[in-house]
Amino acid sequence: MELITLLPEYYKGNKTMEELQGILSTDINHLANNINTAIDQCFVNTATALLSRYEKIYGIQVEVSKSNEFRRERIRAKIRGTGTVTKQMIENVAKSYSNGEVEVIENTEDYSFKVKFVGTKGIPDNMADLTLTINEIKPAHLSFSFEYTYNTWNDIANMTWDEASAYTWEQLRVR
Repeated sequence: MELITLLPEYYKGNKTMEELQGILSTDINHLANNINTAIDQCFVNTATALLSRYEKIYGIQVEVSKSNEFRRERIRAKIRGTGTVTKQMIENVAKSYSNGEVEVIENTEDYSFKVKFVGTKGIPDNMADLTLTINEIKPAHLSFSFEYTYNTWNDIANMTWDEASAYTWEQLRVR
């Protein structure tokens, strides 16, 4: 913001006033940027410098070598995982890691449940941390497994061999 533009026209050309307003504009812009940065630190989705504080609050091991987005995913999952563990809570936590729809299938006879990824094909990134997070929030007596979704021959049957040859087998499985 240039403060000189807010003053009456007769100050234009006044070297003293232009210099003073230039100094004040620089200081105010710097202050506004600092305020915006401070506000960003108050929210997990935009925090950078205070991510380690959020990790400590939620009992997550601080790993500054990981990316900020990776650390935010873990914090958001921990926030969603606070309280009584329910099927919906586990689905929400898994969704935060996979960025797709997830279905939790309970098996009460075996004291287990299965996390099925239905909104994404293949194995989502960051499965190691999802596994850690589920282990942290689930009751100790329950075991769990993951089920992934892949394309079948019927899913890609409409492709010609020339179209399919542009992809690797792995790409066809998760396309």
